[in-house]
Amino acid sequence: MGDKEKLILDEPVEKGVHYSISKKNAKHQKGYFQLPWYFAGGIVLFWALLFVSVVKPLFYRLPEPLTLEDAPKGGFIAERAYANLYEFGAIGTKVVGSDNNEIKTVAFLLKEINLIKDNLNTDLFEIEIDVQRAYGAYVKWNLVNMYQGIQNVVVKLTPKGSNSENYVLVNSHFDSQPTSPSTGDDGHMLVSSMEVLRVISSGNETTQHTIIFLFNGSEENSLQASHAFIAHHKWAKNCKALINLDAGGSGGREIVFQTGPNNPWLVDLYQKNAKHYFSTVMAEEIFQAGLVPSYTDFAIFVEFGNIIGLDVGQVINGFVYHTKYDSIDVIPRGALQNTGDNLLSLVRALSNAPEMVNMESNESGNMVFFDVLGLYLIKYSEETGVKLNYAVAAATIILVYVSLLRTASVSKESNEKIFGWFILVQVLQVIAFVLAVALPFLMAYGLDKYGYSLSYFTTTSLLVGLYVCPSLIGLALPSYIYLKFQTYDKISYAQHVQFALHGHGIVLALLIVALTYYGVRTTYILTWTLIFYVVPLALNLLSTLHDRGLSWTGVLKTFQLAPFLYNSYLCFTFIIIFIPMMGRYGVDTNPDYYIGALTAFGAIFSMGFLILLIHASRRSGLVLLGLLAVAAASVYVASSTDIGFPYRPKTNVQRIPYLQVRRIFYEYDGTVIKDESGYYFNFQDRRGYQPLLDAGVDLTGLVGTEEDCKKYMYCGQPQYDHRWVESMLVNMWLPRKNQVYTPAEPTLEVLNRTVSSDGKTLRLEFKLNCTDHTSIFIQPEGDATISDWSFLKDYITSQTPPYHIYFSYGIDKSPLDFYIEVKKTDGDFNVPVVRVGISEQFMDSEGDEEAQEFAKKFPDFGVIIQWPAIYKRYIY
Repeated sequence: MGDKEKLILDEPVEKGVHYSISKKNAKHQKGYFQLPWYFAGGIVLFWALLFVSVVKPLFYRLPEPLTLEDAPKGGFIAERAYANLYEFGAIGTKVVGSDNNEIKTVAFLLKEINLIKDNLNTDLFEIEIDVQRAYGAYVKWNLVNMYQGIQNVVVKLTPKGSNSENYVLVNSHFDSQPTSPSTGDDGHMLVSSMEVLRVISSGNETTQHTIIFLFNGSEENSLQASHAFIAHHKWAKNCKALINLDAGGSGGREIVFQTGPNNPWLVDLYQKNAKHYFSTVMAEEIFQAGLVPSYTDFAIFVEFGNIIGLDVGQVINGFVYHTKYDSIDVIPRGALQNTGDNLLSLVRALSNAPEMVNMESNESGNMVFFDVLGLYLIKYSEETGVKLNYAVAAATIILVYVSLLRTASVSKESNEKIFGWFILVQVLQVIAFVLAVALPFLMAYGLDKYGYSLSYFTTTSLLVGLYVCPSLIGLALPSYIYLKFQTYDKISYAQHVQFALHGHGIVLALLIVALTYYGVRTTYILTWTLIFYVVPLALNLLSTLHDRGLSWTGVLKTFQLAPFLYNSYLCFTFIIIFIPMMGRYGVDTNPDYYIGALTAFGAIFSMGFLILLIHASRRSGLVLLGLLAVAAASVYVASSTDIGFPYRPKTNVQRIPYLQVRRIFYEYDGTVIKDESGYYFNFQDRRGYQPLLDAGVDLTGLVGTEEDCKKYMYCGQPQYDHRWVESMLVNMWLPRKNQVYTPAEPTLEVLNRTVSSDGKTLRLEFKLNCTDHTSIFIQPEGDATISDWSFLKDYITSQTPPYHIYFSYGIDKSPLDFYIEVKKTDGDFNVPVVRVGISEQFMDSEGDEEAQEFAKKFPDFGVIIQWPAIYKRYIY
């Protein structure tokens, strides 16, 4: 074989040996330095196949469910939990205040708990059962959350002979959103808790600390039952550590997405005792940043009870969350076994933890933690993470510097020239990183501009073409252009390729420094990605493979296996979690920005170094053309075919929440100035009502509510809860000629009207007969102020009017008595001084015949979430 046919893989490294190619012949000689053309395409295909064959199966892996035959082994029995879940789901929707929630579900729980009590190992445990009926109020989401007769079923499992006064709390909820049978949210977790109670209480292993199992009856209703327990229950003051169980999806593995706060031993406990890992600090930081449109009881326990613990949630298949499709047929028994194995082990560990004895003496701080493909968990302190981040960033800069010096020595070029070339490449790699993020953003903007956002909602594979390919093109294009125009005089082609990879490494190192400085623990992703570039670089330098043309790529590719597997797994995790959430992110937010950014960063961290290796091959431009072709084809599919239509019946539905509204406005003299009916829509995804129009739904007359919001308190609409209030400026109104029927009407009776002795304060006393979900809106007129009332006093001083009191009741349906004291400096109370709005929701009703006919007109890809509501405005 002639010299000109050898690959640079065999290039010698003897001192003084280098290649000098004239500019005239450089372009003809470049193939001498490169691998065959199919190498570049092979890189992309190999890593794609690795993702499909390794990452996805591990992500969806579930354990084999145990049956009743396995019961003597003392483990969690999925078959038994599944039977309980079937019975729980058969009850139907469980809205707070309904018979299903307050009577039937409570009876179901007490029946099962008493069966557990009958099989109690009385040598080891004592058990107490309490049904709490709670009354209280608290401020959250800028409103007063007030509850009356909310129910909790509470079980206390006490080990005999224990002197510990610190209890472990295990919380799940049994209420539901309207229309949902709540089998996943939160039936899955509820029956898992019940089975854990059964296994521990009947087993032969005791615990050191008492365990409280809280089955709470009002989580979906502004987290009221958790506040009711922690603020008022007799056992609450002893609860020091928590495992909170909730759901934002159904039928998969559960993720630990919040820990602590400030108690790193909890992560250590999870690492040592969980059977199936699924957790990352990235989930914790995303959730606490408010990027997830959901809340859990964990926040209530931490805020009002100063409890620490683990927040655990179902997150896979969020498409069925809070819909009628949240049923048992989407939950495999393996999912229950996965949850049960983890929960049983964690409850046992926590109830025997020595850290529970003296909570104040435990080490404080936050942790960096993440599971690797569900196989094992890595954890270390935030302080260690900071040191590791800075060390890896520094090592990258130092080793790149050494590499450049080595290149100068081998090539016989001056250091100045080598560093000059590298600075140019570094600038190009900064541009490449910006392009890798910007091109997906531009794609997201363009798709949204022409009405094609959420095209991936059902066909997730479209993300590859829409966002992954543009990101990879952005990463590779600047260096491709640079390499095309080089002459490779003394500095070989392989060394220029290496410059590009060094440049990408320096970009990551600088990002690590910046994010670490701002205290972002999720920086671990960049750090570990860079570790698997720094280590092979060091090995190549030590072994002289660094100087043998493209030989260094072999070591690098081997080490890149780890960051590719982990980063693609992590990106896939959050894509699966976030895509369903985009269906309820609101009409005023382009969800493609979030998904595009997530996918882009996943591509950068998974393939950032690998995509640059295509330049080691001849015809690397064909790979870029291939990526461009896939992107173009994906845009065509998303915009011009049914594949790109977001919604599918039953599996990937469009949520269509609306109220059948009658609203009545009374003037100061009691006359009615407005009595109108219509449908009040709270569209929850970016496409809004357009898919309904395309499907032939008659929405003639649909208008925005901006003008009403300018004129009326809370837009003059029966806002349901804080989410409806937050979106009220973009909600829409469809007038209806015929009056909407509601099962009842609120009656607000003025019991007393008295003026204080100084003549400057008017006291109004009311009796309100209302339904189980009612909002009271209060706004003083002119220079009047609310000086006192029967609700929480702090709310008046901490918030500005109009005020919102969200009131609900469970088992106790008695009227609400309250008073308002209005202060005026001039003492003139013969004019309007306060406006009061009453909003009532009738969630158990389908509405009148006309409303039911209207609901039937919606397409099968939409899921209707609606009920009658009434709003009355009074002026006093």
